[in-house]
Amino acid sequence: MGRVKSVLIAATLLVASPAAAEFAKVDSQEEFISLIQGKELRRPFVRLEVSREGEISGMGAAWAVTGNWTWQDGYFCRDLFWGGDPLGYNCQEVRAHDNRIRFTSDRGAGDSADFRLR
Repeated sequence: MGRVKSVLIAATLLVASPAAAEFAKVDSQEEFISLIQGKELRRPFVRLEVSREGEISGMGAAWAVTGNWTWQDGYFCRDLFWGGDPLGYNCQEVRAHDNRIRFTSDRGAGDSADFRLR
């Protein structure tokens, strides 16, 4: 299962994203909560719910996703598990545009993943 997960994570992260210029940085926890409250975050093979109370739950390619998050110094910091395997702790830059939200790992210096808010 580990090899399959690695391939799926890589494929998910490599999906082409719209130009960064149209995305605005989300600077506060309040702004972030207003974006995600009552919405599901979706991308191919992934559906997640991020609660205002700091919980993450959903499915990623048929495996359960669970975790917790906090807002620290302008970043979304999360600790995730996918199918029971730890994906680790990471603080991510958040940007949004219309009904889309982008998470960029390593405080904005790493890989990005875009989601639709539904």
